[in-house]
Amino acid sequence: MAGYFLRRILLIIPTFLGITLLVFSITRVVPGGPIERMMTQAQLGGEAGSLHRSEGGGTLSDEQLAELERYYGFDQPLLTSYALWLKKVAAFDLGLSTRYQDPVWEIIRERFPVSIFYGVTTLILTYLVCIPLGLMKGIYHASRFDSLSSAVVFLGYALPSYVIGIALISLFAGYYDWFPLGGFVSDDYDDLSTLGKAKDIFHHAVLPLIAYLAGSFAVTTLMMKNALMDNLSADYMRTAAAKGLSVGQSVRRHALRNSLIPIATSFGNNISLLIGGSFLVETIFNIDGIGLLGYEAVIERDYPIVMGILVISSLLYLVGNILSDLCVALVDPRIRFGGGRH
Repeated sequence: MAGYFLRRILLIIPTFLGITLLVFSITRVVPGGPIERMMTQAQLGGEAGSLHRSEGGGTLSDEQLAELERYYGFDQPLLTSYALWLKKVAAFDLGLSTRYQDPVWEIIRERFPVSIFYGVTTLILTYLVCIPLGLMKGIYHASRFDSLSSAVVFLGYALPSYVIGIALISLFAGYYDWFPLGGFVSDDYDDLSTLGKAKDIFHHAVLPLIAYLAGSFAVTTLMMKNALMDNLSADYMRTAAAKGLSVGQSVRRHALRNSLIPIATSFGNNISLLIGGSFLVETIFNIDGIGLLGYEAVIERDYPIVMGILVISSLLYLVGNILSDLCVALVDPRIRFGGGRH
């Protein structure tokens, strides 16, 4: 197993290079960019300053364009520019934002607390609710409880998170005024007591968390239910019933651990969601997290921030895949990676 995980760790390097090279290449060929944005701003500035500006007064000169291309590395071939960027990343330098002119890492780090709060809270609530709910639905399959809960679960799955977010903010924040319209904290957050700060964060987080959880609830709950039902029909469960064990005892002693295997396979992948968030949900609720930052970076063609977020999220996702395999091995002791099942 140690050899298997060592190979998986070594595979992170070529996979990471492939992901970043692909996105880096896209940023070089798509229309728009920091230079085009500055040219547009210069043209708009020239029109605003005078309708009869002299030739070249509202645009950038060829010398200025060449200087900007050197500054942003657009004067180099693609692979050369990528190699220079990769060298900086290896030195833990994600570059400077073309929009804010600040280090990319500093900008991303400022958003970490918000995204980690929503990511960790979503992950904990998902597993705390979905695993017991999936167990109950599997045990009481085809009951009224199963039908009613399935209706709620499928409704949350069918509606996109941003649609649920818009409905929640329109109804409970706009119409009833029970919750804030957006933001992570109130303007007077610093003046509140410790308990008041916790209440303020919770008050702002209720609606976004519901929007975050709507889709993941359905997937995890149904995954747990289907895995349990497969195990309930297995021979060893009939043997347990023949020995006099009740359904609850059979599930706790035998079926539960095996039913957790599909959940364990997806656990590590959720690590990337701890900072990635949902840019649509964060945009709707005006939450200044990593998701909103990435969305604005794409719109503004702030490629250093786009690549910086990609570096962090892709590494987390690749490490998460390895953690998923580790979780499977912990849940199912029969798993022997590289050597089959024994």
